Amino acid sequence: MLVLIGIAGAVVGGGASTDPSTEAAKPPAVAPSEPAQVPEAAPSSPAPEKKAAVTVVAKKAAYKKSIIAPDGDYTSVSVTVTNNSSKPIGVNPLYFTITDTSGGKHVAELAADEDQIATVELAPGENVTGTVTGKGAFTPKTVTYTDGLIGKSVRADVS
Repeated sequence: MLVLIGIAGAVVGGGASTDPSTEAAKPPAVAPSEPAQVPEAAPSSPAPEKKAAVTVVAKKAAYKKSIIAPDGDYTSVSVTVTNNSSKPIGVNPLYFTITDTSGGKHVAELAADEDQIATVELAPGENVTGTVTGKGAFTPKTVTYTDGLIGKSVRADVS
């Protein structure tokens, strides 16, 4: 058992040798006689602005009660999500929150608005528009979309 542990240690350790004769076999490092000439970089033009992987546009919208919505006050926001990335993304009403002007967060109320945003997978270049609705009467300030339940978030001001 001890022999196996010793062999494993030698293999993992890279078989480093403490024999000074192996150090002499290595070629000496050569210092350059002159400093390397580094060509001067040409002035670069500004890099093109990189598009965000996902863009979200949010606008105030009138609440349109669906036939299965419970009674009460609701606030809707029209949201457009665009996939600018090279990979598909998921969109689901549960991936949105609305923040009101007093800082309160509102989760999406499912099936409250008849124009609710669809649950879809967007291919690169595609977009989808629909409403996100929160419970209560409030003034929406921002909408946050999270790519999946724990992915990256994108926030948009409500216009």
